[in-house]
Amino acid sequence: MLHLDIQAALAKAITPSMGIPDQELTAMRTSVKRYTEDWLKERTKGEHAWSMDPYDKQTIDRVKEVAMSVKAERIRTVVWIGIGGSGLGPKVIQEMFEGPDTVEFLVIDTIDPAMLATYMELIDWKSTLLVVASKSGDTLEPMSVFFLCFEKLKEALGDKAAGRVIAITDPLKGNLRSYCLDHGIQMLPIPSAVGGRYSIFTPIGLLPMALLGGDIESFVRGAKEMDTLCQNLALDENPAALLASVQYILDTKRGYPVRVIMPYSQRLGQIARWNQQLIAESLGKKETANPIPLAAIGTQDQHSLLQQWMAGPRKQWHLFITEVEKPRVIVPENLEKQWKEIAGKTFGQLLDACYEGTSRALTSAKRPHVTISLGRLDEAHLGQLFFLLLAEVVFLGKLYRIDPYGQPAVEVGKQITKDILMRGRTE
Repeated sequence: MLHLDIQAALAKAITPSMGIPDQELTAMRTSVKRYTEDWLKERTKGEHAWSMDPYDKQTIDRVKEVAMSVKAERIRTVVWIGIGGSGLGPKVIQEMFEGPDTVEFLVIDTIDPAMLATYMELIDWKSTLLVVASKSGDTLEPMSVFFLCFEKLKEALGDKAAGRVIAITDPLKGNLRSYCLDHGIQMLPIPSAVGGRYSIFTPIGLLPMALLGGDIESFVRGAKEMDTLCQNLALDENPAALLASVQYILDTKRGYPVRVIMPYSQRLGQIARWNQQLIAESLGKKETANPIPLAAIGTQDQHSLLQQWMAGPRKQWHLFITEVEKPRVIVPENLEKQWKEIAGKTFGQLLDACYEGTSRALTSAKRPHVTISLGRLDEAHLGQLFFLLLAEVVFLGKLYRIDPYGQPAVEVGKQITKDILMRGRTE
């Protein structure tokens, strides 16, 4: 089970004026108990539909069947088209599982014409599976890219092209669903009540994992294990409520509105961007107070942002994510004496030292931070991590009194963009 360590955010580590005194956490216990009870009651009424996705055996079995049929066709490249949660979630899975023995997994979440032109030339369409992920089928970026790629697929495969396409969309309505029915394209469901950024336990996350050889049963089992913990009424035993409480107090009572999400693992780099979207779209709805997420990664951002974090305005706190067990890769032993501190060390030791150096430096400067540690980076721990961060947003919504679902401000920009295109403006 992953471990949540909040000690470096507490007053006893960085003084009461900079950190969280015990009495402030204690004051949260009654509210958290009520919020947890409310969450459980709301789930029995069908709310928070995403939280039941790990228990959807029918969809899990369907994803397994589709993945088996794809493997039987000797597909070498999967072109995944999606944006927002439909692109960021699969990128997390890709970074963790893609390797020399898997299919090549290409996530296209851009409409930059230069990038698209390059992709169109490099992809071998005769050995490619095309996956388009769009709940509504109305989102400009994935649908425009899908039609471009589907045309290429038809040029390569002719009448067989539709058999090499999978659409992940709303099972009951929408333009993409209608298009698939008209063109004989198989579909997998995103439940109508589950938004894109909450969809990692639907085929949005399950299919990439299955196609890349991951164990989706372990993935959803990890989610269920975390779900059990997040139903605890006691604050100290509920990691989602505890993390949400730390976020809320640091922001509203200590003046740290910026949440820096910083994995010390290249394979988890995309989860920082995934959580950035989850926080921003779910809670960025009040001008008075809500978390401001910022994705970073160690060690790279030690060398670009640590000076600001250590000596700049006290506006941010850090959420570090680390993995304990790592592949064993070793620095050569026979180095000259000026490099003796790294000679013979594993790169895991170097990475851990950099994390600890940053962590201790922040503590010495009385800057709060929290660490989530994963025993190993596998399917079960990843499922735990995803569920923890999703459940945290539910508790944050209750603490900030913000509805974490929907994104009305985003829809304004989408409609303006559509109006511009309908008028024929191209420049």
